[in-house]
Amino acid sequence: MEQTHQAVEGAHEASGVGMPQLDISTFPNQIFWLLVALVVIYLVLSRIALPRIAAILSERKGTIAGDIAAAEDYKLKAKDAEAAYEKALADARGQAQKIVAETKAEIQKELDAATARADAEIAKRAAESEAKIGEIRAGALAAVETVARDAAAEIVAALGGKADAAVIAEAVGARVKG
Repeated sequence: MEQTHQAVEGAHEASGVGMPQLDISTFPNQIFWLLVALVVIYLVLSRIALPRIAAILSERKGTIAGDIAAAEDYKLKAKDAEAAYEKALADARGQAQKIVAETKAEIQKELDAATARADAEIAKRAAESEAKIGEIRAGALAAVETVARDAAAEIVAALGGKADAAVIAEAVGARVKG
């Protein structure tokens, strides 16, 4: 077996065959197939892959540009909305202040009217009370006068005298008047 192995090694050395890529006799063939492979790769890339990549990049660029434009538009709309909100808020505050002032004025009018009605009612009741007090005083004065006459007549009778009703009425009347 050793002989066969030595014979194979000898044949390889004699023919000078090593790496086929480095064999000068196969260079034209290798260069031809290299050029064919490069042309095929170039055609595949230029006709199929690169147009797809360019379309995708163009689409992304368009999408990004559209998104940026939409974002700017939304930003402007947000600023407009914020300004409108601030204006509406200021208007609402002003309207609220106006409503508060009107309500205070109405309440003050109602309070003044209620106070005037209460004052009128108090004055009316005070007048009625004064009239009743006057009537009570007059009634009490008449009652005191009657009681004083009766008491004077009984005192005179108790003392043993007989008093005339007209004289007693005149004496009590003079004393009550002052």
